[in-house]
Amino acid sequence: VVYEQEGVFIHPSCGKNDDQDNLISGVLRVIEKENEVIVDWRPLDDTLDTSNILCAGKDSSSVVEWTPTPKEKCPRGADRPSSYEAEWDMVTTVSFKKKPHSNGDATTHANGESKWSFLFSLTDLKSIKQNKEGMGWSYLVFCLKDDVKLPALHFHHGDSKLLIKCLEKHVVLNESPQDKRVLLVNSQNKSLSQSFENLFDEPSYGLLQKLKKDPYTVTMGRFSKVTNYIFDSFRLSDPSSQRRPPSEMADFLNDAIPGLKINQQEEPGFEVITRIDLGKQPEVSRREPVSAEEWAKNMDSEGRILNVDYIKRLIFKGGLCHTLRKEAWKFLLGYFPWNSTKEERANLQKRKTDEYFRMKLQWKSVSEEQEKRNSRLRDYRSLIEKDVNRTDRTNKFYEGEDNPGLILLHDILMTYCMYDFDLGYVQGMSDLLSPVLYVMENEVDAFWCFVSYMEQMHQNFEEQMQGMKTQLIQLSTLLRLLDSGFCSYLESQDSGYLYFCFRWLLIRFKREFSFQDILRLWEVMWTELPCQNFHLLLCCAILESEKQQIMEKHYGFNEILKHINELSMKIDVEYILCKAEAISMQMMNCKELPQAVSEILGIESSSVTPDSDTGEDESGAVLSCPTSLYQSISPPVIATNGTRDSTQQTSEMQGLTPA
Repeated sequence: VVYEQEGVFIHPSCGKNDDQDNLISGVLRVIEKENEVIVDWRPLDDTLDTSNILCAGKDSSSVVEWTPTPKEKCPRGADRPSSYEAEWDMVTTVSFKKKPHSNGDATTHANGESKWSFLFSLTDLKSIKQNKEGMGWSYLVFCLKDDVKLPALHFHHGDSKLLIKCLEKHVVLNESPQDKRVLLVNSQNKSLSQSFENLFDEPSYGLLQKLKKDPYTVTMGRFSKVTNYIFDSFRLSDPSSQRRPPSEMADFLNDAIPGLKINQQEEPGFEVITRIDLGKQPEVSRREPVSAEEWAKNMDSEGRILNVDYIKRLIFKGGLCHTLRKEAWKFLLGYFPWNSTKEERANLQKRKTDEYFRMKLQWKSVSEEQEKRNSRLRDYRSLIEKDVNRTDRTNKFYEGEDNPGLILLHDILMTYCMYDFDLGYVQGMSDLLSPVLYVMENEVDAFWCFVSYMEQMHQNFEEQMQGMKTQLIQLSTLLRLLDSGFCSYLESQDSGYLYFCFRWLLIRFKREFSFQDILRLWEVMWTELPCQNFHLLLCCAILESEKQQIMEKHYGFNEILKHINELSMKIDVEYILCKAEAISMQMMNCKELPQAVSEILGIESSSVTPDSDTGEDESGAVLSCPTSLYQSISPPVIATNGTRDSTQQTSEMQGLTPA
């Protein structure tokens, strides 16, 4: 049950002058069941009983009474699945049938249950009519696809808007141009959602199985494994007999993803990139992970990091040995300031522990009755529980149904909703938290590291999707500079907006690499070397690696989506890190780097006096992020007393601020 509201009334004799306006109080629910989302209203005393449901046949416009035996299934068309339970066995329309009565009461069965109960599947909903503002109790009228209208539901306790908000998580509602009180269900969006699998489901290729839970899930559900077979199988036709043009499917994608349609003429950041010779990609090698000994040597007697830039370069080139991650990640994520002492960090942890448990107590102390009246908290809890149950169990830390790791995941995410109630919980956040909790092995430290990570990532989860939109634009700009021919091919296959990279960007490749590989990838990215938006260069590296197969096999829109999705768990993390670093070196060494690319990578230029020895380009500008920043790794200067030379320390710490 994702929505429940008492005090929703039917006025059975409303509008009849010769009959009293009797009120039937009931409970309205929105229920998720397998691959159905059901709207269900029944009087308060009713329990689920299929004998209360009246169905119309698939091609029938008349409503007929249904009074089967308790286990009898609803009559179904030939195309209905046979696995549904009786109470969820919907045909095209589901309604009620009103019977004459003399005493003004609702008609009842012999068992005393009301004949007014009804339920219907959201797939059968055509429109919703609302009352005029200020005209008595708020009410809603549901109209189904054969124009059968269900009785008006009067919300005596208000909150009809909460129901609309809940339904918008599953279907797109648009205001009717003829009547602003009428909300129309976007049928084109339904066709699309039937054609794309959930991006967060297992990587195997199959049919859409579940209706999704929130706008983000629905949106992501449109990026994954679409093929003509999926379109046709939902129409119960032979896949070989009908084909949907790829361009039409691309139009569906562009039109039905709110906030993500990109207009190259209007969006900032687009620049016409002419063909530029970037030169050959240099050979790049990686080193061994940073050892505990190397880490300790770069720390003074009070626990300060001696040379932050040096240690970051080491981590970028090789990552960290696992024993160091619990400590080093706190610095990389910004939980610990780089220039803090051991004592300062211990005091910080004490304060943060108190703050965390105060927030945790807030939601822990909410009673069931209070939560019933707080729909947002209820929704957050429901989404968190479902996502936590889908956590990758390949890691022993999260094995088993009652595993402590899963319980901590749930508690940390619920506490985060208290910390940032406006953003709350959005699907995908659990993917960002699970590796952090695994490394920290501590609830409080994991929470605050996650908070710091979300400060970097929050734009990915905002409702307007501006962060995702910006990254897709930037990725397109970089890829066009790197390989304009490949970009042109993708555009010719209606794939130029790179929507198939959505999952990569949203959760930073969490579903593309193994659990251990993602630990390495994330810590490298958190160094913020060798440039801004290095994760976009990782995307370029993956796409460039797949370019040959995509172009030589003439992949179209469907095949590109399928191929990219099936790369999950098949990408070599060390190879991709080397390739992305080589691409960054290519671009930073380019003398004619377009301004848009310089801004994306954070490569600022400054005018200098021409000097052949300065490494300047032909325009008299010097790149502020030279290749040597991460290629040349030299140890810090250490004084005999174990502390860093003071003059070097002063110069290196300038510009660094505590997290």
